[in-house]
Amino acid sequence: MAPHLRKPRAAFAAALATVLLAPIPVTAAEAGRPQRGGRAALCTAGQDRALAARMSKDIRAALSSRAGSVSVSVHDTRTGLACDLAEDRRYDAASVTKVLMMEAALRRAQEWGRDLTAWERRHIRPMITTSDNNAAGRLWNDLGHAYLSRFLRRVGTTATTPGPYGRWGLTRTSAADQMRLLGVLTGAGRARDVLKEQARAYGLRQMADVRRDQRWGVPAGMPSGVRAHLKNGWLPRATLGWRVHSVGVFNGGGRTYRIVVLSHGNPSMAYGVRTIERVAQAVHRGLNKGRSAVQGLTPESEISEVPDGSVEPEGETWDPAA
Repeated sequence: MAPHLRKPRAAFAAALATVLLAPIPVTAAEAGRPQRGGRAALCTAGQDRALAARMSKDIRAALSSRAGSVSVSVHDTRTGLACDLAEDRRYDAASVTKVLMMEAALRRAQEWGRDLTAWERRHIRPMITTSDNNAAGRLWNDLGHAYLSRFLRRVGTTATTPGPYGRWGLTRTSAADQMRLLGVLTGAGRARDVLKEQARAYGLRQMADVRRDQRWGVPAGMPSGVRAHLKNGWLPRATLGWRVHSVGVFNGGGRTYRIVVLSHGNPSMAYGVRTIERVAQAVHRGLNKGRSAVQGLTPESEISEVPDGSVEPEGETWDPAA
């Protein structure tokens, strides 16, 4: 859980309040995609062109009135649907970095021919389920930059670099790389052999148990019979406003699909959450046609504007007694 902070600086709050927002741009990578009706298609789906066109339209509509920078990556195993918007843009990962740490710890144990130690389990579970930063910091230091970098190369990431000087919340990543890291847990693509089935199941189980007040984001709009495994990140900085991210694996009804939405330039956490949830609703609706949603948009009254604590804010101090 994010630690309590004391003596917030007025300059920091002012910087967030005045952050400049711009309409979400079409990237050069997106511009190179096949065209549908004169516009770049965000999605492809094998032979199901109707699904791809409908999903492209719905994701665009979900983002049409939103500002800031948003990257989206979606993949569905049943239809082969793949959607990508600005998937190579890099963001500060904030608490989403904790998925990387968990996977790296599982891989290390596998390489060393052993189960997770009791110490590793005591740190992994609270790090994921309650976003405990003390547990994350200890695990980060135990794994070390060198091992984390080797793990990222094994997974095949191209834009993710561990944060400097122990500041794991400033790990830089992209939606494409977050999709690859989720693939480690589903055994997809190049990542299929990174973790054995038992380790993948353990990782997904932790993400399925994220506590209620942190279950906003990509689960919005999912229907009954589908189980969500997710991790979120929410961090304001003096530049680019709030980073608000949500990544998740969903399975049930004979299908597994992954959703990644990363964003920055949000004037508030609530604004970023709502942007992510509008995209998620479009994806769940498109992949589960005719099935009613069991999770709606998170009420703004339930969205805290307290950072996730993954990085010490500029000019503020930790309260070690909190």
